[in-house]
Amino acid sequence: MLSLGDARAQTPPAPSYPSLPPYPPPSEPPALETGGLTPPPTSAAPPGQGETLQQLERAEREDAGRGLEFVWLNVESGYEYISLQTFEANSVVDAELVKDSGSALALGVGAGVRVIFLTLGARFRLAQFSDWDLWTLNGELGLHIPFGTIEPSFTFSAGYASLGAFSVQGATGFDVDSVDVSGFNARLGAGLDWYVNPLLSLGVQGTGELLALWRDGGAQPNAVASAPEAAEVYARDGDGIGLGITLTGVVGLHF
Repeated sequence: MLSLGDARAQTPPAPSYPSLPPYPPPSEPPALETGGLTPPPTSAAPPGQGETLQQLERAEREDAGRGLEFVWLNVESGYEYISLQTFEANSVVDAELVKDSGSALALGVGAGVRVIFLTLGARFRLAQFSDWDLWTLNGELGLHIPFGTIEPSFTFSAGYASLGAFSVQGATGFDVDSVDVSGFNARLGAGLDWYVNPLLSLGVQGTGELLALWRDGGAQPNAVASAPEAAEVYARDGDGIGLGITLTGVVGLHF
């Protein structure tokens, strides 16, 4: 009879198996390709891009929702000083009877179109001085630099200028209608506008102006007795080159 110990001794040993290598980690899926082309790798935003986007968003909020502007119209009123013979005095007017410089209230109106930063339009301006009126009709080109609701601007304009409504003192029989003084002018200006809303703006503008005026001579036979020297002056041609300075308040509409 076998004992328990003999039975254990006769039990064959358990079979041994070779050890398997560790299971490899799953590989990355193959990159997508189309015709040999692979999409560009994704990368993080470059430094500073987030700050730039924040600044753009803030500028858009501060822009007051103005949007694009295509047509503009404004009116102006202010002070204008004119000297008709600053740089050249060749009797464009007779300074003995007619003042060749002075200041007056100026009124003007302008209208035109706008393409982003540039404006193109026309402007009429009238100033009534003590001895004559000056009116101008100019083409105008402007550069505008918006900063939210505040907009500085710079303008250049040029066109036709004319003197009229002469008031000659002390010359009986003087025919003021026969005195025709006209020429051209050129202006440089700078302004600052505040957009109350996308439709309405309030601003100020200052301009410096160059005037070149001519006058055709004409006989004044009825004024010879009371003002012979003036009659002689206006019988000859005259010209002058002058200077003007204007400061106005401006109300604008924008569409």
